[in-house]
Amino acid sequence: MQFCHGNMCNLYTARKSAAEVASWFNAKIPAAFNSPDETVPGYPGMVVREEAGHRILQSMTWGFPLPQKSKRTGLPIKPLPVNNVADLTKPMWRGIAPKTRWRCLIPVTAFAEAEGEKGRKTRTWFSVKGQELFAWAGFWRESVEWGPVYTGLMTDCNDAIRPVHDRMPVLLHLDEHDSWLHGTIDDVIAFQYRCFPNELIEMQRTNDPWINGKGADLIQLI
Repeated sequence: MQFCHGNMCNLYTARKSAAEVASWFNAKIPAAFNSPDETVPGYPGMVVREEAGHRILQSMTWGFPLPQKSKRTGLPIKPLPVNNVADLTKPMWRGIAPKTRWRCLIPVTAFAEAEGEKGRKTRTWFSVKGQELFAWAGFWRESVEWGPVYTGLMTDCNDAIRPVHDRMPVLLHLDEHDSWLHGTIDDVIAFQYRCFPNELIEMQRTNDPWINGKGADLIQLI
């Protein structure tokens, strides 16, 4: 499996209310929160996780904080959000991936990739046919910097997405949610190597500029 370091899944939507998402995933909402229609790295998004045998929907920051130091002073500066997982053998993920308590489901209505010439890239959206909402396999944890944070697992693209990008999120079928949340590390690896069916992907090209002013042009994956 090859891991590319290009612009990849740094923008997605969850165009449903928290109540609608909670109902879809059979989850509780312990605390009220607002979530944007469009989610970009370093900003809040909706996450479904489990606690004491119950599914919970809550708001978290998209991206694990990666410590940074100023090249000029050597002093710590604002961390960068690592919002995609490319290689599960990296140190950042080795202590997270095997533990079921850190698994989560990321509710998505569509995800975008940049397409076109540099400086003139536009948004191309992908969704799952016949599903108003679907799940992206994710991990979460508590962080000192931003509180609860989450990130999404990536895989090689299928043929439906290949015209735009060579990577895609690990998408889960409705009957795979429990397998992702409770499976072994071997199950996690199997999901990353599994090819999502081409016929279930719907693509919509647009003329909308890729950069949205909130950081959708960030490139963060490990």
